[in-house]
Amino acid sequence: MSVTATYTVTGMTCGHCVSSVKEELGEVAGVTGVDVTLETGAVTVTSDRELDRAEVVAAVTEAGYQVA
Repeated sequence: MSVTATYTVTGMTCGHCVSSVKEELGEVAGVTGVDVTLETGAVTVTSDRELDRAEVVAAVTEAGYQVA
């Protein structure tokens, strides 16, 4: 089973920001892929289970950004 969800992350301004968000989300249990579009702030997370939004928000917050 593969589950995909897209979130909007605010505060990212550069490639380092993208890397930070990808790294933190990649550490969430079950996450198998993360795609970030800097220009729009769109973050698509693919996982092998349904993710709790709070887990995603916590990871993005840890990276220093916010989920809109």
